[in-house]
Amino acid sequence: MRRVVRFWLGDEPRDVAGAAPTTTLLDWLRGVEGRTGTKEGCNEGDCGACTVLLTRLRDGRVVHEPVCACIRLLATVDGCRVATVEDLAAADGTLHPVQRAMVEQHASQCGFCTPGIVTSLWALRLDHPEPPDEAEIEARLAGNLCRCTGYGPIVRAARAMYALEPAPAVDPLLAAAELWHTRLAERDTAEPLLLDGPDGTRLVAPVRLEELSDLLAARPDALLLAGGTDVGLRITKDLDRPPLIVWLGRVAELHRLEETAEGLRIGAAVTWREAASALRRLAPGLGELVDRFAGEQIRATATVVGNLANASPVGDGAPAFLALDARLELRRGDRRRELPLAEFFRAYRRTALEPGEFVEAVFLPRPSAGTRLLFEKVSKRREQDIATVSAGIALAIEDGRVRHVRLAFGGMAAIPARARAAEAALEGAAWDEAALERAVAALDRDFEPISDHRGSAAYRRTVAANLLWRAWLESRGVPVRLHAAEPALG
Repeated sequence: MRRVVRFWLGDEPRDVAGAAPTTTLLDWLRGVEGRTGTKEGCNEGDCGACTVLLTRLRDGRVVHEPVCACIRLLATVDGCRVATVEDLAAADGTLHPVQRAMVEQHASQCGFCTPGIVTSLWALRLDHPEPPDEAEIEARLAGNLCRCTGYGPIVRAARAMYALEPAPAVDPLLAAAELWHTRLAERDTAEPLLLDGPDGTRLVAPVRLEELSDLLAARPDALLLAGGTDVGLRITKDLDRPPLIVWLGRVAELHRLEETAEGLRIGAAVTWREAASALRRLAPGLGELVDRFAGEQIRATATVVGNLANASPVGDGAPAFLALDARLELRRGDRRRELPLAEFFRAYRRTALEPGEFVEAVFLPRPSAGTRLLFEKVSKRREQDIATVSAGIALAIEDGRVRHVRLAFGGMAAIPARARAAEAALEGAAWDEAALERAVAALDRDFEPISDHRGSAAYRRTVAANLLWRAWLESRGVPVRLHAAEPALG
């Protein structure tokens, strides 16, 4: 049992003992290391001012990912390399191409958000040896807010950095891939981690699935930590100090992502970034879900299973996965059971999990031939926002009739749920306006939405109905989205 968090900070090894398990990476960087280039903005993973670059081993490969340091617990960088904006310039002070491009394009105004933006662009350049298009640049910057609204020069800097030496393919960090593979392997020793804080809190990180299962069965009161994008908020915003945190990030079995002819199995420690390509291959409609799920920093940290187990009524994953008839693999001790996702959510933030039980994986069946999956999300902002209403719609139309239908909604009730009355109104019916009208009317029997700061009950009913109508219109080739209509407008 190791009691020291071991990682690299830039080019220097760190062995940290005695820190409270709830210490965030940001607080450690600024308060202990004096790395004040990384800023605290929102302290909830929303603005990107705290973005750092995390380098780790994944399936034997060295990967570089931008993450939000404000909600990332220090313990969870064990075995990794953390790089801040201070690590970008060369030892002799020569600026990195990302920094030079930001200067030359006048892309920094007040400067507060600049370090996070620079780090995100660094990650983009490492991922894309060739210049990406503007849509990709904007997508990769979605997790960074510029309060001075200087996005135009920032995007120009993102393009300009590709013309500066050294070329992306020979970036110093990429050139040292073999070195970092060795260094990270040496730091990431396969032994459980145990941290006791001066405030009486404890964090345990098992390395074997059996160890994790036995620990949770013995301590069902423990707080389970996966990616931590929600747990981090409890710590930074609610000032919660859970007495026992069990981190599952070191359990290798939970990092498995398995694609088969039957479907896709996603382990409990797999992040949205890691699962993105497999989700798109399973069903193209899941591409919209991946693109709308937070920003790149959160996708690199948040886990797919955690988004479900969190049981938020507006979690992005649940509606689409409900439409796919997803199944959860649950475990307590030596006992395993499988449960349809539709039976998992019981009440607001309450699930079917028994004491000491946890979600080991989610399985998404491969849609049958002819079944189209749609994911819809309506929010005040397109990027980095919580849904007012979201929907997962799976449809198969055969000879003009509905052969298969699943309609699932988030934001319409205390839990994400299927619209079973609306499904019944469509199943086997002709795919026409009359059927849609019956399905829309049935939504009132399926849901009694509330009014809150995101939208009134009446607004939510209207949005849910309009999402069904949009699916029907698009199935007939009618362009009802602005981006689809732009070419016709000339």
